Order: sequence, then structure tokens, then C-alpha cells
Amino acid sequence: MTRLGLLVCGHVHADALDVGGDYPELFGELFSPFDVELVVYDAVEGALPVSIDECDGWLTSPSRASVGDDDPWIAELADLILELVAHERPFAGMCFGHQLLAVALGGRVERAPVGWGAGVKSYDVIESRPWMDPPLERFRLIASHEDQVAELPSGAVVLASAGYCPVAAFEIGARAIGIQAHPEFTIDLSRRLTTLRYDLMGAETSNAALASLDVADAPDAALDRATVARWIANFLLSVGD
Repeated sequence: MTRLGLLVCGHVHADALDVGGDYPELFGELFSPFDVELVVYDAVEGALPVSIDECDGWLTSPSRASVGDDDPWIAELADLILELVAHERPFAGMCFGHQLLAVALGGRVERAPVGWGAGVKSYDVIESRPWMDPPLERFRLIASHEDQVAELPSGAVVLASAGYCPVAAFEIGARAIGIQAHPEFTIDLSRRLTTLRYDLMGAETSNAALASLDVADAPDAALDRATVARWIANFLLSVGD
């Protein structure tokens, strides 16, 4: 069984934990179809691996923190990501981790000019890779972010893009990818979190996000969570390829 290290960078809002649990439970459900053992590291508490060989692949959870915050754990996690990239260990950064991967390697993250990205969003595949199987020209996932990658580090390649978020997914080096959206979020969880953040995001953004979730409830507008989860699993589990 392949060991995947989940670097936990934050927690689901306490008033939404009853929907699907915290990030270990959400990612556990997302990767349940695959033969993996999820090993949890609480990065916020400084509980990072002693060795990058403790797991076969690595990924981050999202976070309500910003990569620009000066909390020591963020700098320590950035150093770990640099080590993973340098030694070509499979790494997938989700949302916060997507942004931190970019910044750690010399890119730039800033507040999105269009404001919050929230609710169901469509992303165009710009560059396809063998691990993106089954292939899609466009995929739909839930977004929940105010920051986004504004400038990629040297050598990075955009894999997916959207009008509101030009760098929705990218790769850098042989073993590192970043994905801005939330494949681990369900419609029910996003609806709860959007309601909880209504005042934070504002009425216009929140109402648009809630409307997109209502549309996504329809069978012909399902999210591509399962497909993107398989992409990530294919990428992380292709050890030694």
C-alpha cells in the first residue's frame, strides 16, 4: 500500500465539521477508491516529517492562512516543499499549497483582482499530461479563495486556466503540481461554508456562489471530483516512472 503524506495547513470551519469532517476525513474520502494509506502531519503545529522518505507522495490541505503571513510554520513548510521538489518526490499542492509551491520557488501570489473565487468554477485544460487520465478538455470543481498565483516561478507550465484565475493548475519540475480548486469539497460542504462566510465574501459573491451550487446539484452538471482525484492519484502514485 502506498503511503501519502497529508500536510495539514488548517482546519475546516468548526460549524461545518458535521458535513464531512476535517481535511483528513475529506481527503480520506476523496482517495478512498485507491490503495493508499493517508499519513497525517499537522504542519500548523510544526509536525513535519523527519525524512521526505517517510511517504511515497505528498500533498497539502487548504488553509485559511495566506502564504504571505509571517507565521513560522509557513516558512518551515516552504522549506519542506523546496526539499521535495529538489529531490523529485511527488508533491501536489492544493489551494494554499498550490500558492505556496509557486512562492517557494520564486513566483508571486496576490489578492485576485476579481475578488473571491467561490462556488462551482469551470477550468480549461491548457496542457494535458499522461496522468490526466481519463482526459478532459474542461473540468468543474469548487473554488474558495481570495488569493491566487499572479506570477509563476521560472520553468513552471500552466496546466489549467479560467477567466477569473489564469493559473488554476501548474507543474514545475518532474514531480510537483499545484491545483487552486478544491477537489475534496462537496456541494453540501461548499454550501455550508459559503453561508458561514456570507458577510466576509459579500452578498453578490456569496449569492452567485450559492446559485452555482444549486445548478451543480443537477445530474448533468456534476462536479469532476472523481476524475480530478484520479488525476492526482495517478500523479502521486507513479513512483519510479
